[in-house]
Amino acid sequence: MKDPLFNWLDHRAAGVLLHPTSFPGEYGIGTLNNHAYRFIDFLSEGGFKYWQLCPLGPTGFGDSPYQSFSSFAGNPYLISLNALEAKKLLDSQILAELSTLPDNIVDYGGLYNAKWPVLDAVYETFVQGEQKIRPYGAFSTFKKKHQSWLEPYAYFQALKEHFNGQAWYAWPEEYRSFQKALKGDLRQTLSRKIDAEMFFQYLFEGQWQALRDYANERGIQVIGDIPIFVALDSADVWQNPEYFQLDPQTFLPTAVAGCPPDYFSEDGQLWGNPLYDWEALAKDGNSWWVNRLKRCFELYDVVRIDHFRGFDSYWSIPYGSPTAKNGEWKKGPGLDFFKSVKKKIKNCKLIAEDLGDLTDDVRILRRDTGLPGMAILQFAFGGGGDNFYLPHNLQSNSVLYPGTHDNNTSLGWYAEATEKERDHIRRYLRVDGSEIGWDLLRTAYKSVSKLVIVPIQDLMSLGSEARFNTPGEAIGNWSWRYRPEQLQALRGGTADYLRETAEVSYRDGSPAVNTI
Repeated sequence: MKDPLFNWLDHRAAGVLLHPTSFPGEYGIGTLNNHAYRFIDFLSEGGFKYWQLCPLGPTGFGDSPYQSFSSFAGNPYLISLNALEAKKLLDSQILAELSTLPDNIVDYGGLYNAKWPVLDAVYETFVQGEQKIRPYGAFSTFKKKHQSWLEPYAYFQALKEHFNGQAWYAWPEEYRSFQKALKGDLRQTLSRKIDAEMFFQYLFEGQWQALRDYANERGIQVIGDIPIFVALDSADVWQNPEYFQLDPQTFLPTAVAGCPPDYFSEDGQLWGNPLYDWEALAKDGNSWWVNRLKRCFELYDVVRIDHFRGFDSYWSIPYGSPTAKNGEWKKGPGLDFFKSVKKKIKNCKLIAEDLGDLTDDVRILRRDTGLPGMAILQFAFGGGGDNFYLPHNLQSNSVLYPGTHDNNTSLGWYAEATEKERDHIRRYLRVDGSEIGWDLLRTAYKSVSKLVIVPIQDLMSLGSEARFNTPGEAIGNWSWRYRPEQLQALRGGTADYLRETAEVSYRDGSPAVNTI
């Protein structure tokens, strides 16, 4: 067998899964505030080496971090207002409406109405001060460094607001094309709004990089997350239509992404994301994807790519189909894509989300890339001994989770599991089920998988009320937040126990046998 392309996971370690919107705070959503720094302190105290989060991009309808207006930008909702107040960029009196938002969940509707006026006021303070306050370095330097994606994204957001939130493909014809829009009169008319959007990215970048530096200094690496596909209504597609399967006249997709009917869904899943024109991307050396990943590595130390199997083959559904039934499998770019990425990105640390019903070709592609795949303990029980996710069948080059952001918490899962599943896990682990969350954690730590990631809800022994996302349900997702006292309760004895568990299972960054 040839040597794999990427063979970076050469140590044993553990990490915690937590999206920043779940941090505590008084202004309606978790932000990059002091609570974020306290979380990093906890990771260090507990012997963790990684922090995994969901995509950080700006969210739109549905509030999903996996449907973003940009693959390159950050979410302004995550900007800490406390930090801006400390840097003399806002007066606390304008925070009154935000202060009425709940502190136990994210109220995205209330946040939309209350936070944008505050951020606009911060921008006005910055401009009126003739940019003498430089909280995160020179704004002009930031704009120059990120000009390839920053102004197109800011212009996209300004036009979207001007056209009352409509998707870009519904805008007047002269603005549906980015190249034509550059020559449009609105570029000058909206220049202040465009600059404000760039300023919000400047604030996000400054705060995020400070937090990431704080984590790195304490031995914590950050695992970011990107979906393989991007949202149709995004600056990515508007700026680069030539890389997607779009009708050249209407700019609407000719085919969209999804997955075929299976045991769980007789209609399949119709995601609606535009599909890539992989031939066009390859002719350009996959430059858009390379730039996307380079941007990711400016923000993160490791990147998890959602729906890895799409690089081998993807389900193509004709645009306008009511369900995913009428799709067909099409070949993806395969190993050649990853070869081009490796040539252009040094120290490229990727994780392949390879869950689900996989073909042998997908498994061969993951093996040949050398990327660590994923395994879920909640999927392991209730069947036969050949289940891929049972601990005795795991591969060392893998990332093991009790559950991910799309799963119930371990306590919630066990409470709703069938008696067959509960009986199997009790007998397999030789436990009585009274501490199933901790039983799964200890099992994961002792497993052959080099990296273990545990949702913070499991460390807090929370049930279904703390579930972060339920796929297929349109409402009630992405809103869970913890309270400061819940993290504080983990610091001390529990953190000491976690550190000792990491040490005795050699998850303190110890070298591991590097087998694929």
